[in-house]
Amino acid sequence: MLVGTDGAVGEALGATCHGAGRQMSRTRAKQVARGQNVEQELEKRGVAAYSATRAGLAEEAPEVYEDVADVVDVVHTAGISRKVVRLRPMGVIKG
Repeated sequence: MLVGTDGAVGEALGATCHGAGRQMSRTRAKQVARGQNVEQELEKRGVAAYSATRAGLAEEAPEVYEDVADVVDVVHTAGISRKVVRLRPMGVIKG
């Protein structure tokens, strides 16, 4: 988790990232996840996942996103936000 800094006002109009950001489209994510059991893979990581469809859950597979630790390091180093605590996801709900 991050907390904003005074530096964010001048450098980023008072904003900071609110997530890791996608590294592939939803269409590409479904193609990559074909044949995988995303729900089971998340469960192995201790994350409960619920989705109306398998395709919907595939769109949110962990490998679809940038590494959040890298993103946090960048904004922390830039002085836009300051690290406070590391959180671990416990659930994913995709409607």
